Amino acid sequence: MQTAAVATTGLDGLNDAALVELARNRDGAAVRLIMQRHNRRLYRVARGVLNDDAEAEDVVQEAYVRAFTHLDSFRGEAQLSTWLTRIALNEALGRLRRRRTMVELNDIDAINDQGEARVIFLPSARQDSDPEAAAAHAEVRRLLERAVDQLPEPFRIVFVLRDIEEMSTEETASHLSLRPETVKTRLHRARRLLRQSLDRTLSATVSDVFPCAGARCNRIAQAVLTRLGIEPPPEG
Repeated sequence: MQTAAVATTGLDGLNDAALVELARNRDGAAVRLIMQRHNRRLYRVARGVLNDDAEAEDVVQEAYVRAFTHLDSFRGEAQLSTWLTRIALNEALGRLRRRRTMVELNDIDAINDQGEARVIFLPSARQDSDPEAAAAHAEVRRLLERAVDQLPEPFRIVFVLRDIEEMSTEETASHLSLRPETVKTRLHRARRLLRQSLDRTLSATVSDVFPCAGARCNRIAQAVLTRLGIEPPPEG
């Protein structure tokens, strides 16, 4: 993920546990590095739930503020990424419940492969390495993002966690309080709704969808540092 250069000399090689100890002492460089490492996952999870770029950014900021103001509750029993993901997911789901009435999950689970979800037909990306192929690849990625957006909510959330974030079935089930069998069923239906024509491009493009990089990544990090009252590390 592209980020602005910051003074993190000596920190890049530290693991998350060591960074957390520094962050507990309000080390701005450690706080920023933690966010740089986990921004993409948290943003993708939030966007998968809310289907909105700006609100996903807000969720990520809020999740970090909550996390960094309650670091004492992080005991290291789970990975930091898992703990942060749970905070972001809870915040996103809470906003979703407040924003509108959720579709009954039993009704969603009853949708079959020819159900109400809109099916998107996508062209295959050319494999040659030329400008036209690059443009086609970018277009397929854009269409993939749109197709994912149009999945029914429970299918979309499972698809984002499993196929985009590459979480295991068990981890996804734990995050969403579902049975592993339900996760498998929803993922199967999500993939079917995206159609077989998507399969040829999925492996090459899915890791790039909904990026949280560059200006967005820096904007989130700066906003969180400001809200926490932590002096940002100097650029250099």
